[in-house]
Amino acid sequence: QIVYFTALFPYVVLILLLVHGVTLPGALGGIVYYLKPDWSKLAEAQVRAETPRALRWHAGTGALLTLCPAPQVWIDAGTQIFFSYAIGLGALTALGSYNRFHNNCYRDAYILAVINSSTSFFAGFVVFSVLGFMASEQGVDISKVAESGPGLAFIAYPKAVTLMPLSPLWATLFFFMLLVLGLDSQFVGVEGFITGILDLFPQPGAGSLRRELTAALCCLVCCLIDLSMVTQGGMYVFQLFDNYSASGITLLWQAFWECVVIAWVYGADRFMDDVARMIGYRPLPFMKWCWAVVTPLVCVGIFVFHVVNYRPLTYNKTYVYPWWGDAIGWVLALSSMLCIPCTVLYKLLRCKGSLREV
Repeated sequence: QIVYFTALFPYVVLILLLVHGVTLPGALGGIVYYLKPDWSKLAEAQVRAETPRALRWHAGTGALLTLCPAPQVWIDAGTQIFFSYAIGLGALTALGSYNRFHNNCYRDAYILAVINSSTSFFAGFVVFSVLGFMASEQGVDISKVAESGPGLAFIAYPKAVTLMPLSPLWATLFFFMLLVLGLDSQFVGVEGFITGILDLFPQPGAGSLRRELTAALCCLVCCLIDLSMVTQGGMYVFQLFDNYSASGITLLWQAFWECVVIAWVYGADRFMDDVARMIGYRPLPFMKWCWAVVTPLVCVGIFVFHVVNYRPLTYNKTYVYPWWGDAIGWVLALSSMLCIPCTVLYKLLRCKGSLREV
């Protein structure tokens, strides 16, 4: 029942912060900055002629060619969508497994997408109205105070809150909202992991005690790992996990294989029939093409861009992680990325008969 509070309370706080934020001087400038797009960022991945510093020689034209700066907007947008919707994490699959058989999951998917995107868009007004106020107070351009990642939640926004009237009240509401959002996210993440473990190793008749012990053990292990993030160098550890663990290219990789397994191994038409048996009608035909073609190509495209333009991890644009730090990060990433290919290879080697028969 606590989920009703943890899911709805942040909306109340966001509305209060927005109502207060738009009344602050400079808030309009922040909102305009938020809504005004920079279309040039979308064209950063084109190929262009360049000086001898170029990376390769094009044999057909004799021109030296290289890629423009990394298409970071596309990479960040794709990563954000996957992370905000928990795609590839198994959380939605785990939660959906508790639905009634004839629950309209097709409709729920649309509702989830609309609510999630609308919430993110609405939260942008809350953040940038306050950042506009902060820029106005300091007399600088808003781009100088707008940060991304943890710096926004723990540095820029709290600093702006201290400049408000009744700052202790707004700071308390803001950080309590962050705490509630964090707990709500952990409910989903832990639930997805526990459901997968219990389904993988079923023990009929074990009762709810086994589930509770599994949840307690999972939370204990996660707590011990997370203790490293509250030390003096904890932010460096956090950035390592944030960039290499279940986010970014890891989720793109997992989603690609999930689409391949569903659409090409199991069969998109069979999956459409399964959904039709549950909800009473077949989804729109374009969904099949999304599962089989569009989504895998998008995942591969962003994944390749990310790998080709890979740069060593940095913190605060000043500290460059050592080689062994990046190595630890790639171990974290590969520990989940290789699960599906290794499992497929293991199953194929154990099966009898030819590959076509398998």
